[in-house]
Amino acid sequence: MSFRVVRSSKFRHVYGQSLKREQCYDNIRVSKSSWDSTFCAVNPKFLAIIVESAGGGAFIVLPHNKVGRIAADHPLVGGHKGPVLDIAWCPHNDNVIASGSEDCVVKVWQIPDGGLSRTLTEPVVDLVFHQRRVGLVLWHPSALNVLLTAGSDNQVVIWNVGTGEILVHIDSHPDIVYSACFNWDGSKLVTTCKDKKIRIYDPRSGELESEAMCHEGSKATRAIFLRHGLIFTTGFNRSSERQYSLRAPDALNEPIVMVELDTSNGVMFPLYDADTNLIYLCGKGDSVIRYFEVTPEPPFVHYINTFQTPDPQRGIGLMPKRGCDVTTCEIAKFYRLNNNGLCQVISMTVPRKSDLFQEDLYPDTLAEDAAITAEEWIAGKDADPLTFSLKGGYVSSGNTTLSVSKKANILNKASASRGGGGGPLSGGNHSSANNNESNDANQIAAIFSEKDHRNILDEIRKLKAIIVKQENRIRALEAKVNAAAGDETDARNSNKNGSGAAAPTAAAESSSSQPAGSESANDHSTAKDKAHEED
Repeated sequence: MSFRVVRSSKFRHVYGQSLKREQCYDNIRVSKSSWDSTFCAVNPKFLAIIVESAGGGAFIVLPHNKVGRIAADHPLVGGHKGPVLDIAWCPHNDNVIASGSEDCVVKVWQIPDGGLSRTLTEPVVDLVFHQRRVGLVLWHPSALNVLLTAGSDNQVVIWNVGTGEILVHIDSHPDIVYSACFNWDGSKLVTTCKDKKIRIYDPRSGELESEAMCHEGSKATRAIFLRHGLIFTTGFNRSSERQYSLRAPDALNEPIVMVELDTSNGVMFPLYDADTNLIYLCGKGDSVIRYFEVTPEPPFVHYINTFQTPDPQRGIGLMPKRGCDVTTCEIAKFYRLNNNGLCQVISMTVPRKSDLFQEDLYPDTLAEDAAITAEEWIAGKDADPLTFSLKGGYVSSGNTTLSVSKKANILNKASASRGGGGGPLSGGNHSSANNNESNDANQIAAIFSEKDHRNILDEIRKLKAIIVKQENRIRALEAKVNAAAGDETDARNSNKNGSGAAAPTAAAESSSSQPAGSESANDHSTAKDKAHEED
């Protein structure tokens, strides 16, 4: 008697369900950029979606309770001068998000609790280095404030966001970097490139450890590190068929598994749940979500099921396990962007009869706190991410403020000593003086809180009012002085004219006032003189 043995797995019956439209997010102008990005990032507090925006790039941030139709004039995060290409929430602070844009600048934002009440244009810090658009931002899994960015200039940069300085610069990629991923403790980095190769780096030194051909197709490939060290990739073969593979880091040239899925043009994004070892494949333009389980026994990557939707997806985001509802045995929650402006919420659950906490479904998951600091990590220390149990429910640690102590970049000083912005670390067209000015401005912005900023603005308004008042007073006094000076000049002129007319009048009066005998006496003396001359 022959029979078929069915593989035992607690995830064999994962059930996906889409929430009602009124429980989703509607009227969102999803970005129409052709860049291969998920356009969506989500954490237990907020949902962020890259949107179309006139006059630059922007993305919208929504608290999870703001469901339904979103107003067209809803506040945005809009400080970029070009379209936003990628966004990522900080795993150690649910109020901090990083964004990369076509304006070559990476910005880190602080989102207040409760969401935005007005459009946010001032970031906490600007990270300026790339010379072409920045299409990839990625946070370190266990080190605080360590951010990786990659751009179309083929450069990979690892930053310390807390100081705004560059920790590591990797420039060994010959073409555009499609994807990057840290391993579980952040001691290794895997990247995929347009030259069809997959590479493993030491992220502290930037040293290339190994490389191999990834997928033979010319379209974008993706690679992620799994929890136990293996690497999962997605890509295309020469016939443009989509495929996935599983590889060991020490044998990249020999895939453990290489499977063709279907024929489609959409890039597949692998979304990984490290707690359950489930991988969800979400293709751009697809109307399905496929999920697989990775196990130690062959064939290693086991197909489980497919969740079907009627509309193609433009982007997708996966909620961290901290944001899942353990009371309903929810193991994953997706936020799926459609072309019609709807962000659809999809809940993946494992049916269980008991209402008790299912420990086999919820092993200890990633906590919000960081295991080490950026300084410890760059000094050589490795640490697994901190974990906690979801049995008592998730409570936020309350750490909502990103502290940035901006200081002058050593690399910028070195480039200035070489005589300008010619070196690869000088920022290209951005001179060290401009970088220092922006550093000073960011440092000032980081020192003052929003309340201090409002107080300073109020003081400036008061000073302006005082200046205007004094200007009006000075004008009035000048007018009075000018009027008085004019009156004095008129009086002086009138006095001069009056004295000139009075002199002949006085002479006439004096002559007319002489007695009559005086004239005859004068005549007599004159006649007497004449007679004396004749004698």
